[in-house]
Amino acid sequence: MTSRVVVAACSVLASLAVAGCGARATGPDDPIVIAIANSPAILDPRIGTDEYSQKAHQLLFSSLYKIAPDLRVVPELAESEARPDDRTYDIRIRKGVRFHDGRELTSADVAYTFGSFLDPKFGGRSGAYRAMLASVRAIDDYTVRFTLKQPSSSFLVNLVMGIVPNGSGQTNVRTPIGTGPYKLVEFVPDDRLVLAAYPDYWGGAPRNKGLVLKVVPDDTMRGLELRKGSVDLVVNDLSPDIVWQLGSERKLKSARAEGTDYAYVGFNLQHPELAKPEVRRAIGFAVNRQAIVEHLRRGLGTAAVGIVPPMSWAFEKDVFTFRHDPGEAVRLLDAAGLRDPDGDGPAPRLTLTLRTSTSEIYRLQAAAIQHDLAAVGIRLDVRSTETQTLFADIVRGNFQMYTAVFVGVTDPDMLRRVFHSLQQPPTGLNRVHYVNPDVDRLIDAASAAQAEPERRTFYAQAQRIIAADAPYLPLWYRTNVAVYQPDLEGVALSPIADFAFLKDVRRTMVAPR
Repeated sequence: MTSRVVVAACSVLASLAVAGCGARATGPDDPIVIAIANSPAILDPRIGTDEYSQKAHQLLFSSLYKIAPDLRVVPELAESEARPDDRTYDIRIRKGVRFHDGRELTSADVAYTFGSFLDPKFGGRSGAYRAMLASVRAIDDYTVRFTLKQPSSSFLVNLVMGIVPNGSGQTNVRTPIGTGPYKLVEFVPDDRLVLAAYPDYWGGAPRNKGLVLKVVPDDTMRGLELRKGSVDLVVNDLSPDIVWQLGSERKLKSARAEGTDYAYVGFNLQHPELAKPEVRRAIGFAVNRQAIVEHLRRGLGTAAVGIVPPMSWAFEKDVFTFRHDPGEAVRLLDAAGLRDPDGDGPAPRLTLTLRTSTSEIYRLQAAAIQHDLAAVGIRLDVRSTETQTLFADIVRGNFQMYTAVFVGVTDPDMLRRVFHSLQQPPTGLNRVHYVNPDVDRLIDAASAAQAEPERRTFYAQAQRIIAADAPYLPLWYRTNVAVYQPDLEGVALSPIADFAFLKDVRRTMVAPR
């Protein structure tokens, strides 16, 4: 099945390669063209939460804090922080940071940005911020005080968000003015975002003159545009088969890095059979995760351990992990009272339904899981729907099993949002209805602890319990990959595959394409 998709993708690339090879000459002053799968929706960082809007925010705005390669939260515009008590953060911001219109950024801009969320009429990310934030105010021109409703040692990750100008209102949705390395030239939704380098950027002028984020919805067409030279760069927006095909031609360069995107199978723990740990573990032992990584993903991934990624300071490696062991799966199913009704006959021990998206690679992944479960006597019906419908059903609990991907997991407090019993929908992301009082206690203790070693101890214990309970079957972590033209240098991917690196990309030569 996988080979047919590989052949189809490669044949499309090969058949169209000669047609429309509109090669263009490029020079050092030409913008870097990046093909993206979807258009940014909203350029206001307080409101736009989709992946491509956030990538645009990374280029247009600066944040108080940013995510380091080890996924710690480190200062960006913040110069220092003080904690008068366990509910108060006083953040001192750097001086001399200029918006694209030349005005200096001050604490009033920061207070306005985050104070917006306290307005009951403001949408965007308001719900999450109102739940934790009691007030935000400027103490002086360069100091902002955040007062929390309850202690939280994970609060600073919420300050990884672009700062908008004081009083700027709805203008940020389409015509924002930020302090990032690029300023807006043109935004045509569903077509392109054109950015010019900001020479007075506080972190140093970009090494290129500008960027064009070009919307190319079709996966194969993104590969073709790279091949013919009308696009300079694609990051994580090519299927593994197309990455493999382009790599085999040796005409383009690529860069890779371990990523934080986490693919998994979620089990509805309110289902009578899936509520049994033995059944969940049996499914985990039956699925050949390594084969999915090696064949369906062409090696662009690693078998996952849990939702906290391996490069995180809070990652715990000493946990229960699945191996491919159909014999152990059969033993566990027998122990759960689900014996094979007819030996080698066609009757299944159990019939379940797996929900997935209509994306080809995820449908193939579901088919591989279906094949593996059949080998141990579980009949799996696969139902694929559009992503929006899929997640609406997941939130409502309308599933038995489902596959999905958490994108850009950085903070270990994600364990709270996904596995704490008080985070079941509609409050949080505990869509599988997992309840374990020990996990709740450990996550709460980690959130209240001030010292990182103490937090890590609590998070590690929680990860060990969750792994053993198996409310999720971890599948893989994405390997981030960028494919780009050979006249570019400075392409370096972070674990979260953000676009901040683009300011350091430049052309090394004038090359006809």
